[in-house]
Amino acid sequence: MQKESQMYKIAPADRLASVSEYYFSKKLKEVAQMNAEGKDVISLGIGSPDMPPSEKTIETLCSNAHDPNGHGYQPYVGIPELRKGFAAWYQRWYGVELNPNTEIQPLIGSKEGILHVTLAFVNPGEQVLVPNPGYPTYTSLSKILGAEVINYDLKEDENWMPDFEALERMDLSRVKLMWTNYPNMPTGANATPELYERLVDFARRKNIVIVNDNPYSFILNEKPISILSVPGAKDCCIEFNSMSKSHNMPGWRIGMLASNAEFVQWILKVKSNIDSGMFRAMQLAAATALEAEADWYEGNNKNYRNRRHLAGEIMKTLGCTYDEKQVGMFLWGKIPASCKDVEELTEKVLHEARVFITPGFIFGSNGARYIRISLCCKDAKLEEALERIKTMTQCADSRCADKQNN
Repeated sequence: MQKESQMYKIAPADRLASVSEYYFSKKLKEVAQMNAEGKDVISLGIGSPDMPPSEKTIETLCSNAHDPNGHGYQPYVGIPELRKGFAAWYQRWYGVELNPNTEIQPLIGSKEGILHVTLAFVNPGEQVLVPNPGYPTYTSLSKILGAEVINYDLKEDENWMPDFEALERMDLSRVKLMWTNYPNMPTGANATPELYERLVDFARRKNIVIVNDNPYSFILNEKPISILSVPGAKDCCIEFNSMSKSHNMPGWRIGMLASNAEFVQWILKVKSNIDSGMFRAMQLAAATALEAEADWYEGNNKNYRNRRHLAGEIMKTLGCTYDEKQVGMFLWGKIPASCKDVEELTEKVLHEARVFITPGFIFGSNGARYIRISLCCKDAKLEEALERIKTMTQCADSRCADKQNN
């Protein structure tokens, strides 16, 4: 006699209740469905550089991929050539001296670094300071790992800088990490030496580790700086950097962190239990990319400057205002008072103009009246997006005029 089948029930881990699917993961599925239906959506959403790495970088990858001895597991600490490459890059562009053997850890991208640093420093129930607005992964990974997220405000009238007076008034007794991100994403606010000096002083006095995420300092930025250039910063700070943005290598997943030798060793203890080293040919190619001269970065920025102008025209067409001094690969703008909320605007643009623009609320409540436009889109597509949005707004104006006449 056959037994009646029973539903096999498995529940997900409780930690999943604290987070939702990443906004772009969900929204890009919707965009893909619209494209499958022939709607030809222009995506100005994510910051995935569409230009290639340097030719020398690609040549190094291809030549070393043919090495029959280069396909095995690689050191957890990264190969010496890459660590030395990062150290030379920091010395040349940031004026920061790093020991390549002990003060640098290559990463499979900064997202991985956020995970490893949180695991290495924060116990469940302890607190982390996260900027509002800020990169959503600071919040989501902290929650997944059982940390309590404490937001600190970044506001336009304070140039998107931390309010240190407000921070001083907070109870920081359970705070282990403070996440910072300059040049800032999403706002485009640039770092200053004074900001970094204040952050280092704050960290030392409050016994907090500052983690500065610094992937945008070569994009539309005349003077890249690092928090590690502040005397004593290595004692209390960790800095992330990434080849995704600065060297047009987002799919390669190569980044790094730098700090004092003890912090790096703690992080390695976590990392070595989770993953292995990257493909050797990729690491050698990344070391080649780091040797780029100033004219290579300027070539990138020449493209970004023209795209930035077109993104500004889109902002103006939508009635948005923005700060001309922004740096990085996005343009951040405030929506007009006539808009009920930002998602109403971005959904209208998506479904009527077939252009995907990121609503600022995904970065926190202080982004609720802002939009973000990615500059990772060819000029022709940006021009087409501008024309579509102009047509959409003209049609809306015509409909308003018809209602008034009737």
